[in-house]
Amino acid sequence: MKTKIINAVKWSVKRTLPFYLFTLLPFLTACSHIDEGDRLIYVKPANVSRRVLLEDFTGQRCVNCPKGTAVIEQLVEEYGDAVIAVGIHGGPLGFKGNAKMVGLATDVGDEYYNHWQLEYQPVGLVDRHGAVNYTDWTKAVKDELAKVAPLNIMARADLSGDDIHITVTLTGTDGNTNGKLQVWLLEDGITALQMMPDGTTNRDYVHNHVLRTPVNGTWGEDFSIKEGETKTVNHTQALDPSWNAAQLSIVAFVYNDQGVLQATKAKVEL
Repeated sequence: MKTKIINAVKWSVKRTLPFYLFTLLPFLTACSHIDEGDRLIYVKPANVSRRVLLEDFTGQRCVNCPKGTAVIEQLVEEYGDAVIAVGIHGGPLGFKGNAKMVGLATDVGDEYYNHWQLEYQPVGLVDRHGAVNYTDWTKAVKDELAKVAPLNIMARADLSGDDIHITVTLTGTDGNTNGKLQVWLLEDGITALQMMPDGTTNRDYVHNHVLRTPVNGTWGEDFSIKEGETKTVNHTQALDPSWNAAQLSIVAFVYNDQGVLQATKAKVEL
């Protein structure tokens, strides 16, 4: 009986095995008819989180500028690091300081104010789509956050001795991007004079995200990147003795005639 069962199994295997091999044959041979270059399937990079650059044109002699700061604080509380604010001191209400008082206005702040043909303070540029009154910043930021960013930016900054070494890594995620890469150095926690909305002068006002200097020129450097491509840009910035190294950060962003396309911020590591 046992021998009959074994023989039956052998007969079944011999009969069915060629059938299974026949059905598998197309799968084993199909790829041989595809050119090597056609076997690679392009995968589009994933969308990245949009970050919005808010350039706050402010001044220590501007009585309404603390109101703009309050709006920025609300935006950061709501959106976190998706909103990157930069306080650009200059213009007619800027203060460059004297022997007794610290001034935060800079020549480059004046140049930016005049370039954009601004007429009052506080006023902002939200991803560089024209002048926006501080009362309208919330809506402008929300509109920008809804857009798709065509690239991703990551940055790192490390203090070594008296130099800040900056590395910016950029990856194209949606089409080809051409424009300018700008890197700025900012400082938080600066105690300095500020005129207030009630007409008083606050000599202990704390100024944050203050633009100290452009790292790679007033208008940045030419930059282009293709979708799926990654590039790394390095810069070194000398530390000014008047800056508090523990309160420094860098902002990097890419812009062109269509505005700011993406931005990032990173604290300077000591």
